[in-house]
Amino acid sequence: MKPIISLKPFLHRGSEHIGIYFQNNLSLNILIKNKAGGKWSQTGKCWYIPLNRETYDKLKTVLKGHATLENGELKKYLEKKNNPAIKAGSSESNHTLSEKTSSMKPVAGISNLNKHVISEMIKHLQLKGYSSSTTKTYTNEMAVFLKTIKDHAADEFSTKRLKDYLSYCAATLKLSENTLHSRMNALKFYYEQVLSRPRFFWEIPRPKKPVQLPRVLSKEEIALLLRAIENLKHKTMLMLAYSCGLRVSEITALKLTDVDEDRRLLIIRKGKGKKDRVISLSPVMLVMLRDYKEKYQPADYLFEGQRAGSSYSVRSLESIIHVAKEKAGIKKAGSMHMLRHSFATHLLDKGTDVVFIQKLLGHNDIKTTLRYLHVTNKDILNILSPLEDIKDLI
Repeated sequence: MKPIISLKPFLHRGSEHIGIYFQNNLSLNILIKNKAGGKWSQTGKCWYIPLNRETYDKLKTVLKGHATLENGELKKYLEKKNNPAIKAGSSESNHTLSEKTSSMKPVAGISNLNKHVISEMIKHLQLKGYSSSTTKTYTNEMAVFLKTIKDHAADEFSTKRLKDYLSYCAATLKLSENTLHSRMNALKFYYEQVLSRPRFFWEIPRPKKPVQLPRVLSKEEIALLLRAIENLKHKTMLMLAYSCGLRVSEITALKLTDVDEDRRLLIIRKGKGKKDRVISLSPVMLVMLRDYKEKYQPADYLFEGQRAGSSYSVRSLESIIHVAKEKAGIKKAGSMHMLRHSFATHLLDKGTDVVFIQKLLGHNDIKTTLRYLHVTNKDILNILSPLEDIKDLI
């Protein structure tokens, strides 16, 4: 099977390029570097070439027979710019992009002096390949900042003025630590990435985030939850989330081709951090999936929405688990992500190696996976309270 290479718009040092994304492959690295003229971006973690027809055609020729190219995102980006073909040279592309972003309607409450900020930020976020949810979060946080500073030029803000603003957010507005982190991330992106101010935020301290334990259901509660669901499609989605430890966005993005029944594998494409990973499917889950596909006959997405060919809504999926919890009499707070937490915790309870769980969950840092050690009962149940030693003396 040929490796898959994704081509996406990529901004590097103010110029548009084609970002080349794939799982590490030595032979492809050599081809792209030596024959296609690709350069490596340590920040973007990808190879890249200039955005023009000549370099695109050269890349396509070099990779022919070696890999399968996916250029859907690149095509969409060019179509939005009213430029359906990759034209020679990048100057026209840059002109079209600037024209598109500058013509965006200003957000209500933002001064004309700062109306360029949001459009420039969106342009950089898109070209750097940030997800739509991150783009939405950053632009919303930046809009709040711009409304607060009114007629003061955001581009001229110093580190001290930003410190004063963030102190106001913490002391006066009493924003939570998570909200403060989101706002700081948005500001950091704009001043360091868009305005190219290196280490601009090094002098600004970050609030310490509260350490919260993952919310987990017991195996008995998982069984109660699944028994409370009568709809086959709904039950299959929740069973898959629990049995494979999937994020809600990963469930809705699954396609029929991602299920490899012969090898009993589920392929997660472009999960968080745009990483692919492979998870084994249990025999019980395989039978459930076969029954589901036979009844619903999905065409493209594994779980289709109301419109044919569309993916299932994340919001609808979240509502399913809330209804099921209520019906099952489960009072614990938590959303679909609770099933992912339960998957990891129950594996730890069974003695599964934490490094293996890290791979299944797709975590970059082992520290993220290690937090499940705080909720597993594997070792805790073997520890007797000192109260047991004096119970006969009480």
